[in-house]
Amino acid sequence: MATYKKRSFKSKNKNLNKSVNESTTAEVFESLDVGASKTEQIVSKYQNLIVGFITTSIFVVLSYLGYQNFILNPQSEEANNELFLAQNYFNQALSDVDNNDSLFTLALNGSEGKYGFLDIIENYSATDAADIATYSAGMAYYNLNDFENSINYLQKFSSDDEILNALALGVIGDSFAELNQLEDALDSYKSAINSSKNQFTTPKFLLKAGNISYMLGKKRDALEFYEIIKKDYSKSPESNLIDIQIGKNSVD
Repeated sequence: MATYKKRSFKSKNKNLNKSVNESTTAEVFESLDVGASKTEQIVSKYQNLIVGFITTSIFVVLSYLGYQNFILNPQSEEANNELFLAQNYFNQALSDVDNNDSLFTLALNGSEGKYGFLDIIENYSATDAADIATYSAGMAYYNLNDFENSINYLQKFSSDDEILNALALGVIGDSFAELNQLEDALDSYKSAINSSKNQFTTPKFLLKAGNISYMLGKKRDALEFYEIIKKDYSKSPESNLIDIQIGKNSVD
């Protein structure tokens, strides 16, 4: 009896487990069906958005690659070719004192059907040649005593080359000084000093910052600029007479 009861119990338990498993399986499949149905509804509802997003992404990638290969690269080559003549005029102007005004003007405006710096900036704005043209245009205007345009173009210039950036900021300071905007000149010289620490540009603009500070009556600031030259740039040309400048500020 005991054995029968045991077997009978097992049989009932087995049937119960089977019933429970079947019920659970049914619920799982029902849940999967409901989930799949909801997923289908979501995909159906947002199908246009999803397709649109994918299409837009592909279009952006292809457009970028097309811009690089078919527009920017050919433009860069054309711009470099145009820049050659303009830069040649600019270089000649630096060495030909008697004709430098006309040569700087040719560098800016071009000649013989070739572009000058201004044309290159306008027509090839996305290229490295346009960046160089922007810098050179600012320098050309400075040499032509057109200080407002010099500031305008040099403020638009930026480069990964720290020395070029420092030179541009320094000439902006020179232009402001020529326009008697001494506070602006001082700010530009400070920016030039901070943009690059080197033996070439830094002592030049420290000296100019010191001189402008002295003119503005900021003798303590002037003394600090001069002392940096004496301490950190003692081998620079600017250090030759720096003791006189320091003495002048100390006495006053």
